Amino acid sequence: MAICPSQFLFYYIANSNRQPSVMDFIAIQYFKSAFGELIIGSYDNKLCLCDWRYRKMRTNIDKRIQKALNADYKEAATPIIEATIAQLKAYTTGELDKFTLPLLLVGTDFQKSVWQALLEIPYGETRSYLELSIQLGDKNAIRAVASANGANAISIIVPCHRIIGKNGKLIGYAGGLMAKKRLLELESPQKCTPQLKLFEKEYFAVVTPKYLQ
Repeated sequence: MAICPSQFLFYYIANSNRQPSVMDFIAIQYFKSAFGELIIGSYDNKLCLCDWRYRKMRTNIDKRIQKALNADYKEAATPIIEATIAQLKAYTTGELDKFTLPLLLVGTDFQKSVWQALLEIPYGETRSYLELSIQLGDKNAIRAVASANGANAISIIVPCHRIIGKNGKLIGYAGGLMAKKRLLELESPQKCTPQLKLFEKEYFAVVTPKYLQ
């Protein structure tokens, strides 16, 4: 039976003793998802962070968010974080294909426009950087779009993993290319392209010792 995503948010907020208010800190928790460990953060009853804990740009993104919100990180539980974890678990099992969480996008106006465009990519579909640039009205903005995509701090929910190369190949991803491959296969297993299969073959050829191949 499919789960109505709005049930998660309603349940956790309705059953919380906390009163809605602007926090003086960004509440964070760590969550080990099926795809890798995430750092999840909320501020002012909105999700502002759902990112790969060990990504290369971790320090830069954390500084950007804390500076923009004028608040520091503090490990704490909130209804939004709990709802996020619940929805991520349902997404992983295939029960949920659309997240319904209040988002707080922290970035420049251009970055926010790219992230909003990512939110419009349907579950099970992909786009190239060129297609995304054209959608935003400037086919020559590929580099800027790619940079904004890489600066996304709400992974999976703002689905930057749905961006692939124009030839169908996987391209850089903050959570690692294997995580990206698994996310795409979860959303559309029937569309497992030859490029994805080739990537898996090449990946394991690199990480697996020859005597185990």
